[in-house]
Amino acid sequence: MDLALAPETLARWQFGITTVYHFLFVPLTISLAALTAGLQTAWVRTENPKYLTATKFWGKLFLINIAMGVVTGIVQEFQFGMNWSAYSRFVGDVFGAPLAFEALIAFFFESTFIGLWIFGWDKLPKKIHLACMWMVSIGTILSAYFILAANSWMQHPTGYRINKKTGRAELTDFWSVLTQNTALTQFFHTMTASFLVGGALMVGIAGFHLARKKHIPVMRTSLRLGLVTVVIAGLLTALSGDTLGKVMFKQQPMKMAAAEALWDGQAPAPFSVFAYGDVEKGHNTVEFEIPGLLSFLADDNFSSHVPGINDVNKAEQQKFGPGDYRPNIPVEYWAFRWMIGFGMASFGIGLLGLWLTRKKFMLPAHLRTSDDEVPYLVLFKNKALSPKFAKWYWIVALWTMLFPLIASSWGWIFTETGRQPWVVYGVLRTSDAVSPGVSQGSVLTSMIVFTSLYAVLAVIEVKLLVKYVKAGPPDLTDDDLNPPTRIGGDHTDADRPMAFSY
Repeated sequence: MDLALAPETLARWQFGITTVYHFLFVPLTISLAALTAGLQTAWVRTENPKYLTATKFWGKLFLINIAMGVVTGIVQEFQFGMNWSAYSRFVGDVFGAPLAFEALIAFFFESTFIGLWIFGWDKLPKKIHLACMWMVSIGTILSAYFILAANSWMQHPTGYRINKKTGRAELTDFWSVLTQNTALTQFFHTMTASFLVGGALMVGIAGFHLARKKHIPVMRTSLRLGLVTVVIAGLLTALSGDTLGKVMFKQQPMKMAAAEALWDGQAPAPFSVFAYGDVEKGHNTVEFEIPGLLSFLADDNFSSHVPGINDVNKAEQQKFGPGDYRPNIPVEYWAFRWMIGFGMASFGIGLLGLWLTRKKFMLPAHLRTSDDEVPYLVLFKNKALSPKFAKWYWIVALWTMLFPLIASSWGWIFTETGRQPWVVYGVLRTSDAVSPGVSQGSVLTSMIVFTSLYAVLAVIEVKLLVKYVKAGPPDLTDDDLNPPTRIGGDHTDADRPMAFSY
């Protein structure tokens, strides 16, 4: 059978396509929930209408995103039993525990309060209504934590034993699964990257409206919030990524070596800026490196020894038996760089925007007709910036909102493919995890169907987002500005229109 069309390969492609597509919604859900809650908090504290308008605008985008995320996430559950039944049987006792907590505690918790938030605008006192949104945000974070704990167990299995009679992994220490350093560092890195995604989305959409001088008060506030979020999240993402890299160096040395195309161990080990080589022969023909930097990134020591791909492959052959334990080196090498490159580009553009939008850049009063006529990015030391420069910054800001999504996607591709040929590192190979009774035709058919369905959903998602982004923030009504002071409101449903409908 052609290896490219083998059930294992097709199952991996199907899982990869659906997982990466689903993950596009995850960081937006996490970050937009918290940012929307923050804006609503500002409204409750100040009663400034611009914060309420911003809450409704970004809340609408959040709801569109989470609806699509739920739909695409359901497929992930089905795939474990459909294409990966051997995996499900082997790890079900361990893997099922955090997933059950995610569904019973986090997902239902999140779903309950999101319903109260959607339908409670004209029925709940504003502080209770605000608390509902914060509960939604907490639910998204808890949901992410339990899922990441399950994934981290696949990267570094702990708190289990193998039952020799049944041939299954059995959970012995659930607390160890939840609190191991792989789970904690992975969670921290994913959270910070998620806020980088959400902040960049705010910057891009706010820049779109500000460039057209529309909805200035709301979008100026959104721009500043987005820029601050991008800068803080960008710094924390770099720090958490460094911590995660050190954990990876100790637990999965092959992944670290593949990320740098380091074929033979070195002390000190250089950081590769660019490399090109022969994978089959196991060496590079072109290299551009920074001496000693990889040793420092891996072990906080510029002189530490970092094992190479060939070294780790030989060690794993001795430990696990004959075979090739190398992942796809070009994919790992470039995924690592695209993850860092797109992520840091977002941070850089956000930092530039934060500097350009400080009050020093405000047009002085004698040169403008109103406070809201001109956005921040207009002048420097009482001299107007070049209109072409301002225009290009808004264009770059708009497209930058895609950069963290690209970085996150390549980050997960790097994380998951770098574990190969293991589905559970050092315990279960991917080739042993696929469903034995699923034919090539079945997997190919389901992959085509799911991919086509996701393409349709992508079109729907983009159209909905574009429609509501272009429409801009909603107009507020008197009922919006004067919510009820007691549960149930001061009016009947017939008297009070829905303030937040879709």
